[in-house]
Amino acid sequence: MPIYHKLGEVPKKRHIQFRKPDGSGLYREEVMGLEGFSGIQSILYHHHLPTKVLKAEFIRHDKPNYVDFGPLRHRQLVTKDIPAGGDPVTGRRTLMGNADVTIGISRPTGEMKYYYRNGQAYELWFVHEGRGVLRSQFGRLPFHEGDYIIIPYGVTWKMELEGSGHRFLVVESPSEITTPKRYRNKYGQFLEHSPFCERDFRLPQELETYTETGEFEVHVKVRDQIQRHVVAFHPFDVIGWDGLLYPWIFNINDFEPITGRVHQPPPVHQNFEGWNYVICSFVPRIFDYHPEAIPAPYNHSNVNSDEVIYYVDGNFMSRKGVDKYDFTLHPYGMPHGPQPGMTEASIGKERTEELAVMVDTFRPLQITAEALELENPDYLFSWLQEE
Repeated sequence: MPIYHKLGEVPKKRHIQFRKPDGSGLYREEVMGLEGFSGIQSILYHHHLPTKVLKAEFIRHDKPNYVDFGPLRHRQLVTKDIPAGGDPVTGRRTLMGNADVTIGISRPTGEMKYYYRNGQAYELWFVHEGRGVLRSQFGRLPFHEGDYIIIPYGVTWKMELEGSGHRFLVVESPSEITTPKRYRNKYGQFLEHSPFCERDFRLPQELETYTETGEFEVHVKVRDQIQRHVVAFHPFDVIGWDGLLYPWIFNINDFEPITGRVHQPPPVHQNFEGWNYVICSFVPRIFDYHPEAIPAPYNHSNVNSDEVIYYVDGNFMSRKGVDKYDFTLHPYGMPHGPQPGMTEASIGKERTEELAVMVDTFRPLQITAEALELENPDYLFSWLQEE
């Protein structure tokens, strides 16, 4: 990922005249790209000038308020009852992060009455519970439980929720979120040993084109602020586009696990990567099949990475006392591994039904005051129990 995609009408060549059929003028071309025209890009054709802004004003600061980390320790955050409220964006609660990535939860109860654009970061929305539609200038993307929704910066979007009880794991990244390079050939195609392929990705399929003019509200995140722009036309006025930059979806249940005779290291579970972090998917799979295999992971020291696991469903083989909706944070600087009794209990087991998302960061994470309120202070001492 990404792969070339096209929706709607586009001219035969780039940067040439593309006129409206009623003779009212040109469609307005917009090149949206990364890395100063040297990264991936898409070209969109608008009914109106995309530069028309009627009003711009500051709404609020939107930078995580990190607190002192305190004594180095393993942490468990219990988020099952984290308060719900707001829409998907305003309801987001950042729990930890650093300059490379932030991690949080959103439990929205209301609809977005505005459009949203993150001008400083990619966003990953893991749909733990609920369903709906992500609408953007690139078209409609229906989503449901287990979906990873990847939204590049610069995309203007609105999330429409169906029903109630929505819960999202939200990752924000100032670097591009993409798939591991080792699974792609020099042309970008997935290799045969990859745990997923192009067929597993869902791309925008239905382009919505609106020609209305008036006043439309877009909230823009930039410079760690939320700013309000009122634009003179509907944000989804695109008649057609093509390229490699657009929102897309991968479902965690489409990840094909890599197994072996002995315990495989965490990189085999990797799903995505950004600058200084990776995201992994733990899915139901067959355990190691060497006759003397120990399925539970060995104790290990992440010498230069913090490990965060968000528990989605099932029973995690190396943990006890950790439930669905919990986070664990194992910071570098101390070893971690299975809790007492879990190594022995794993011997002879043939498979696991666990489902979890892991974020490994290569610089230390900071935590917010809200994370401290969710912490189980006894988690560190769970390794002192009798084996």
